[in-house]
Amino acid sequence: MSILTDLLRLDKEYGQLLNTALLDFTIPKPLPIAVGGLCDGASDAALVCLLEDIRRERGGTALILCATDKDCARTSETLERFGIASAVFGVRDLNLYDITASHDYEHERLRVLWGLVSGTLDAVVTTPDAALGYTIPKERLSHASFRIDFDTRIDLTDYARRLSEAGYVRVDMVDGVGQFAIRGGILDVFPPLFDTVGDAEFDGKPAPFRVELFGDEVDRIGSFDPESQRFLQNFDGICFPPAHEVLADRDSLTAIHAALLAHSKRSKNENAVREMQKELSAVELCLANNDFDLKFIDKYISLVYPERQCLLDYFGERPLTILRAHAAVEERLRAAEMSLAQTVTDLLQSGTISPKNAEFACPTARFHQFCAASVALRLDSLGASSSGERLGGLFTFRTKHLVTYDEKFDLLLEDLENAIRSGFKTVVIAENETSAKNIGGWLSEKGLRTSVESEAEEFTAGTLPVGTVFIKWREFLRGFELSSPRVSIFSLCPDGKSGANAASGRLKTARRKKRGTEAILSAADLEIGDYVVHESYGIGIYEGLEKLTVDGVSHDYINIRYAGSDKLFLPVEKMDLVSKYIGARAEDGVVRLSKFGGAEWGRTKSKTRAAVKDIAKDLIKLYAERMRRDGFAFPADDDMQSDFENSFEYDETSAQLDAIADIKEDMEKSTPMDRLLCGDVGYGKTEVAFRAAYKAILGGKQVALLVPTTILALQHYQTALSRMRAFGVEVDMISRFRTPKQIAQSIRKLARGETDLIIGTHRLLSGDITFKSLGLLIIDEEQRFGVAQKEKIKQIAGNVDVLTLTATPIPRTLNMAMGGIRDISVLDEAPTDRLPVQTYVLEDDDGIVFEAIRRELRRGGQVFYMHNVIESINTLARRIAEEFPDANIRVAHGKMEKEELEDIWSSMLKGETDILVSTSIIETGIDVPNANTLIVDNAHRLGLSQLHQLRGRVGRSSRRAYAYFTYPKGMALSEISEKRLEAIRDYAEFGAGFKIAMRDLELRGAGDLLGAKQHGHLDAVGYDLYIKLLNEAILEEKGEKPKEEAECKINLKLDAFLPESYVRFAAQRMALYKRIAMIRTQEDHSDITDELIDRFGEMPKPTKNLLAIALARGIGIACGIGEIEQEGNIIYIYPSHFDIEVWSDLSDEFGCLKASLSSRVSVAVNLGKADKKLAANPPLLLARIFERYLKLAAEKDAEENEENEENEENV
Repeated sequence: MSILTDLLRLDKEYGQLLNTALLDFTIPKPLPIAVGGLCDGASDAALVCLLEDIRRERGGTALILCATDKDCARTSETLERFGIASAVFGVRDLNLYDITASHDYEHERLRVLWGLVSGTLDAVVTTPDAALGYTIPKERLSHASFRIDFDTRIDLTDYARRLSEAGYVRVDMVDGVGQFAIRGGILDVFPPLFDTVGDAEFDGKPAPFRVELFGDEVDRIGSFDPESQRFLQNFDGICFPPAHEVLADRDSLTAIHAALLAHSKRSKNENAVREMQKELSAVELCLANNDFDLKFIDKYISLVYPERQCLLDYFGERPLTILRAHAAVEERLRAAEMSLAQTVTDLLQSGTISPKNAEFACPTARFHQFCAASVALRLDSLGASSSGERLGGLFTFRTKHLVTYDEKFDLLLEDLENAIRSGFKTVVIAENETSAKNIGGWLSEKGLRTSVESEAEEFTAGTLPVGTVFIKWREFLRGFELSSPRVSIFSLCPDGKSGANAASGRLKTARRKKRGTEAILSAADLEIGDYVVHESYGIGIYEGLEKLTVDGVSHDYINIRYAGSDKLFLPVEKMDLVSKYIGARAEDGVVRLSKFGGAEWGRTKSKTRAAVKDIAKDLIKLYAERMRRDGFAFPADDDMQSDFENSFEYDETSAQLDAIADIKEDMEKSTPMDRLLCGDVGYGKTEVAFRAAYKAILGGKQVALLVPTTILALQHYQTALSRMRAFGVEVDMISRFRTPKQIAQSIRKLARGETDLIIGTHRLLSGDITFKSLGLLIIDEEQRFGVAQKEKIKQIAGNVDVLTLTATPIPRTLNMAMGGIRDISVLDEAPTDRLPVQTYVLEDDDGIVFEAIRRELRRGGQVFYMHNVIESINTLARRIAEEFPDANIRVAHGKMEKEELEDIWSSMLKGETDILVSTSIIETGIDVPNANTLIVDNAHRLGLSQLHQLRGRVGRSSRRAYAYFTYPKGMALSEISEKRLEAIRDYAEFGAGFKIAMRDLELRGAGDLLGAKQHGHLDAVGYDLYIKLLNEAILEEKGEKPKEEAECKINLKLDAFLPESYVRFAAQRMALYKRIAMIRTQEDHSDITDELIDRFGEMPKPTKNLLAIALARGIGIACGIGEIEQEGNIIYIYPSHFDIEVWSDLSDEFGCLKASLSSRVSVAVNLGKADKKLAANPPLLLARIFERYLKLAAEKDAEENEENEENEENV
């Protein structure tokens, strides 16, 4: 047991939950038990506790049901980390045609089934549709399995027959799963899993086994290496389960033959009849040869197994069943049922199957019957609810999701101190041992009492004293807080940087490099179970990283599964060919996988490529037309600009400075600017916009700031006055807050050029608005304007500079940025004193909400309460007033008179209003630093971007802010609403806007990205590839040839990978591989080297090799090197173009190079003749050669240019 889970056991609610669950095992008809309030980390802890405690009391294997494959993988990984033997049982892809298919995924399922039969699994994790799919019946699995023990007698002929019947294929030499071979008195078998007998240790990976006979007596049993064919380890015995799930025999083949014959006679579909004739011939051949290996056997699974069993039949009478996110599991079940029904209908209509063999899964009623007979626990992240259903128990935990602290160690320190002062037990989870020691030392220097796992006393939940921070690194949970008992678990991993950067009290800020789309694209990092798109092979499922050894050299590969269980192992250096699939059905888990190597993917890409040409023409007309127009080139900065910027009372972030520099550079060009400024709420977009505005005003131009709401116009107007009045800027506003007389006067002043900066709503787009000399248009939250208004904006934008501000990029805007049609600047740094907003999602609960308000008022703050129904808003305000009679409560909504709204807003800004009950008019731009608690009721009705914008109304100071998103008590949320609420809760970290945008793309399916016309094409290839094809089409429309990125293939005889023992989490290794693949310079190499040492300690040799090879490859690309291949002591360099003069100089300099000008030009590097120190590190030697190549080539080009210039002068 672990202290991380034992702390949850201190909660009385858990004790009652466990007792109720154990009691359900003893009563005749158990009822489901609902458990709510468990955030991610607490849910994982509860799952581990329940499995450990119930297994200790009752034994048996638990069934855990999840809604997605990704959730299954995460759950299984969590259980394994805590020593709970678990496995994922995935959906089986049916092979319905006479084609050869790999069986890797089928073997994974067989391992699970065998684990259930043998009792070696504590838990099976699956989805409901995978659980219902037909599989080999339990009795048949046991009957088809057999065991061979040392010192027993066997008949090889009999065992050959039994192996064939169990799905094994006889070969000459065993080198793959599901094969067997007999040579004299030796039997080699490669089973899909292992189950050894005896005390010998085994690493658990599938391996072939060899049985040696002396006569007919087993003389030796052991595993062997399939490559060298040499023994590895001896065993006392071995169990051989079947190699396939669907095992035909003579009786079932006869039944299949009869069904085929009858169907072919009835069918009127000529194509279908022809296919049936082929299948009849195949079945007859199998019967004649006594061979039961029928490729299309899956089609007839219901005839092979008339018992029609599924995974559920492998469990006992009263199993423990845990449903994670019950509503989502039910939705997955419904979606899968509809999908299967449609598939069967299509197959019947095409004549591929007949009604006699049209069943492939148990009905959904079987699932509900199974759950009803189980001790069923429903673990939900939101509040538990009966929804009118009879329950065996209803338990609600009071937990809070704690953010990942990344490198915000000051915030971690503050929260630890607060937790300790409040009497909380505290645990910090570090990324690794190095990180644990570093953060422990740093916290000790700050005055906290710490204890690091494995270095000092090992605490239990009971003995851990309040005031001691226990730092663990061997196990992992996401951070959470328990209210009772008082427990806080803080996490520094896995998606953040480790505490290693806090060594010696130093909080390191990483050097900032390129900004732009990289910051957005990184939000789509891959996780196991994600759908991915490979440009050449199509849509598959990412199944993790695997280390493979070829010719004695080890590398990591990306494992991608395709339809029919085919797999692709892609070298990590080719990760740029793979992207995460984002499309309409990704969240449903019913995306159609591509057939590996099939022609269909090529056709799909061709159709999409043709479709994007149309939209490319429109986009080019809309955006590229601006580039052909003459704009105004603003002058460079002067002292007045500097004075204005120096008057800013806060420190700029480096991201702000970069964005300002980008915008100024654009403004100083003669072509009109069209730049998108993306920054999370509160990240300083307004200040960046004001600096651009002041630059335009100094250049003699007018500026228009267009905003979507009157309140936001007022906010910007007041900010602009305070910021610019001292610098002689004439600021005005046109909105509903102005009288007709004032508006008329403002219009006249604007036309005469007396107004420098005009701020307004869509009223600025009216026909009576004219400018004397408009130079810059700033649009705040463009997506909130209607279609007609956007058309008017396009007309105004004409040849003026345009700067668009957005906190959460909408899909279309995000596409423009990623597609390179618009320039983009990203504000991805929070102001130095900004804290993340602590976010809660809960059922309506006046007790919790009123306590949150009371706490805010107690600390002198203000509260936003958003209620989006005007008819009942006053009733709510009166109810709040009854609870807080001394508070000044105001109501605001869009139908109020302008004078009253202005008065309310002024009162809020001055701090005179304690609680503002408002509709969504507060959604954008409202800045009240003293308001740090937000309540939003009926949050399930709002979109993800709206929720994020609303949360941005609080947390705009250095004070910790709170946001409460509520939904009606007892309401069964739709899956999409629940996912939105979970996303807004989980994405509370700094700069979550881009995660929100990408998550919104996934939730909405990205189909409305470019309109319904493009919906199907986008879903067919996924968002990223669609955008790439669109970009190519745009370049072609411009008359440019899409640039193909150069590639430098490098194959050196060196182990090169990130060992799991060095970088613990697969997601981190993936992220590092991405960055390592982008190494292009010595500086890039040094940055990543420093970071790895800082985070994980000294690098092992394979990691040093990996970075050195990446450096050689990166510089090789710049040199135009196409391929590098090592053969023994010689490394061959194949340049794409050959400069004989430069290579000759290099040969003289290094003394180990020799060029060959045969049919394929190459340069041989003889390691035996190279400098010994460099020869010991071949990739470093290559990097040095390529660096010198670049320098010599540059010098040569410079000389040639100088010579040409002299010749031109002479002429």
